[in-house]
Amino acid sequence: MATNDRLLVQILLLGLLAASLWVLAPFWSALFWAAVLAFASWPLMRLLTQLLNGRLSLAAGILTCGWIILVAAPLIWLGFNLADHIKDANALIKDLQVEGLPPPPAWLAGLPLVGERLAALWLTIDQQGAAFFASLRPYLGQVGNWLLARSAQLGGGMLELALSLVLVFFFYRDGPRLAVFVHGLLERLIGERADHYLELVAGTVQRVVNGVIGTAAAQGLLALIGFWIAGVPGAIVLGILTFVLSLVPMGPPLVWIPATAWLVWQGDYGFALFLGVWGMFVISGVDNILKPYLISRGGNLPLVVVLLGVFGGLLAFGFMGLFLGPTLLAVAYSLLSDWVADKAPPAEQVVDKPLPGEQARG
Repeated sequence: MATNDRLLVQILLLGLLAASLWVLAPFWSALFWAAVLAFASWPLMRLLTQLLNGRLSLAAGILTCGWIILVAAPLIWLGFNLADHIKDANALIKDLQVEGLPPPPAWLAGLPLVGERLAALWLTIDQQGAAFFASLRPYLGQVGNWLLARSAQLGGGMLELALSLVLVFFFYRDGPRLAVFVHGLLERLIGERADHYLELVAGTVQRVVNGVIGTAAAQGLLALIGFWIAGVPGAIVLGILTFVLSLVPMGPPLVWIPATAWLVWQGDYGFALFLGVWGMFVISGVDNILKPYLISRGGNLPLVVVLLGVFGGLLAFGFMGLFLGPTLLAVAYSLLSDWVADKAPPAEQVVDKPLPGEQARG
């Protein structure tokens, strides 16, 4: 084939690829989450396929139904229950506007050093509460518009989730063929290192999935236990909400802090103190221990690279960056490590060589 003909074919192929990406652009997020769900549960898919004597479609259908029951059903149930709790929150705000805060507990003034100041602060907040709510009244319309916009985004997110749960069936069923295609494509691009980078990406995503989902499940369970012990109504709903919000940084305090404030409002100061301590050191504290352990477990990458990828990915790409960020940093770190290893001198030469500037000082 002549050079001009080959160049024309390459241009046409690039144009076809660009047009295909443009067509798929509205579905990138749904495709991404479907791929993450399928990949995270692929060992279960392999086991189920073996139990069903190799019937891929049946195994994919069963797992897809399992995801629908596990993910979609609790979110729908949570939405209906949150509507009731929002009504309760509105009633509480109206009560605060009319009646104000309850009188400060007797033990508060008896605290050494700070008791009298805290009791005076309590009374000041109670006296200024009406003025505070009056100052907020002009902004309530803007808050309503903001909530309406967030509700529209939430509805779009639910539709995207539904599409992801449909697409995950096809990732399960056609996963082996997609893996062969990706492997062949990488071999054409980077040669014999294709297997290494495929294992790197797979291991990074698997560890991040285990760390994020595992930590969120632990925080949701611990929150449920704390709410149940403290007697907070709707403990199951709040536990599920804690699990969902645990997927983003600083999410669980958005649940246990209002629950603690509700206990204070009800006069259950002992349980309020318990839930505040439980939330600070147990619910939120487990995130600092369990997530780094699960993410770094079984990997050769520095933990700081993965953690920076998680938080930086969230800022750069949104929720998709939770998995995309550490994967990109892991691949970049491995590429740079390979390049440095090829160019670096032997270790004994590096040890014996003086540091820059030592000869001049000597």
